[in-house]
Amino acid sequence: MPSKSAIILLSGGMDSATTLAIARHSGYRCYAMTFQYGQRHLCEINAARRVAQALAVKEHKIISIDLSTFGGSALTDLTLDVPANSEIAAGRIPITYVPARNTIFLSYALAWAEVLDIWDIFIGVNALDYSGYPDCRPAFIAAFETMANLATAMAVLGQGRYTLQTPIIEMTKAKIIQKGVELGLDYAMTHSCYDPTESGKPCGRCDACRLRLKGFQEAGLTDPLLYA
Repeated sequence: MPSKSAIILLSGGMDSATTLAIARHSGYRCYAMTFQYGQRHLCEINAARRVAQALAVKEHKIISIDLSTFGGSALTDLTLDVPANSEIAAGRIPITYVPARNTIFLSYALAWAEVLDIWDIFIGVNALDYSGYPDCRPAFIAAFETMANLATAMAVLGQGRYTLQTPIIEMTKAKIIQKGVELGLDYAMTHSCYDPTESGKPCGRCDACRLRLKGFQEAGLTDPLLYA
């Protein structure tokens, strides 16, 4: 029986699924949190349900918020096109960046952690093979962790210290995939695409699909998903 517990942010993508698998393998009792945040499709929500069930999380919360109220991202504003076959270049923040998304998600996870008396929060951010989002960088994670321990009653009262766990932050996509396969994770359950077809097939052209396909190729494996 696991002696420690953790909150895991679970989007339904390969990075968060691998992070959940790592947390579970490390002996944590896992509580998963997923967000329906006004994104342009629900494929990843369904994927998160599949992953949470397969990895036997203790509880899975799906939180509804509406970041499409603000827009500013091709993932939440249907008037903006998701870039296809664009160059993934260092120093570029693409239109698929959702303003303050990880800050918001981590704040919800922190609130749940404080209620459950849990001190570890896992998030599947990656700062190597990624699209350049500022809220995936180690500096952001460190700053949020500092804030979490200043902002919560449990930490201020000296009951413990919140730790943000980022086990894949320095892995390439290939290494992430290899780790997941080693842990028995079935990537057919996951969904990464920003702009899937109406039937839910990944497009194969957006940044997320291209990074995923590159990772499988470099890992010497075949992506189990069927692309449009």
